[in-house]
Amino acid sequence: MLGYYIIAGLIFIVSMYVSNKLKSKFKKYSKVHLQNGMSGKELAEKMLRDNNITDVKVISTPGMLTDHYNPQKKTINLSEGVYSQRNAAAAAVATHETGHAVQHANAYSWLTMRSQLVPVVSIASRFSQWVIFGGLILMATTAIGSTVLLIGIIMFGMGTLFSFITLPVEYDASKRALAWLETENMVSGPEHEAAEDSLKWAARTYVVAAVGSLATLLYFLSIYMGRD
Repeated sequence: MLGYYIIAGLIFIVSMYVSNKLKSKFKKYSKVHLQNGMSGKELAEKMLRDNNITDVKVISTPGMLTDHYNPQKKTINLSEGVYSQRNAAAAAVATHETGHAVQHANAYSWLTMRSQLVPVVSIASRFSQWVIFGGLILMATTAIGSTVLLIGIIMFGMGTLFSFITLPVEYDASKRALAWLETENMVSGPEHEAAEDSLKWAARTYVVAAVGSLATLLYFLSIYMGRD
C-alpha cells in the first residue's frame, strides 16, 4: 500500500498548490475593477438574456468559490465574493457558471453525458474505496478477494471517467464566457486577460483531479493484474 500513499501524497501536494494559486489569482483580480461597473449577478443575467434564456435564476450562495450551476433547479449560484462584486474575478466566475446554463439550454452533449452519469457516480464514488480496500484484505485469505477488488476498481473507474468528461464541460463553459465578454464589449483588454487567467487556474483544478484519479485507478489495476 506504500505506492497508494505516495500517489495520494503527490496528488494532495499538487492539488493544494493549484488550489492556493487559484485563490491568490482570485484575490489579485478581485482588485481589477470593471469599467462597466456591473456586478457578477448583473453580468450573469445579461448573458442569460443575450442567449434568450428566461427560465434560469441567478442567486447568492454562502462561502468562497462555491459557485455552481444547478441544472435541476435551473439556478446559477454565485458565492458572496462574486454575486455583488464588480471586478474581473467576479466577471470570470459569473459568466463561466452562466456558460453552463447556456450549455444546458443548447443540450451540449458533454454536459448531457455528465448529467446522466451523476446518479451512478455519486453512489460508486462513495463506496468504491471501501470495496477496494475490502478486496485487498480478502485477497490475503480467500479467492473472492480478487472479484471484490475488481468490482471496487470498476466503481472507482466510473468516477475517473466522470472527472475526464468534466474537462470539456468546464473548458467549454470558460470559452463561452470569455467569448461573450469580448463580443459584447463587457470588459477592457486588461480585464479580459485577468478573467482569462482566473479561468485557466480554475480549469487546472479539474485537470489535477482527473489525472490524480487516473493515476490511482492505474495503481489499483496494477495490483489486480499482479504487477504491484
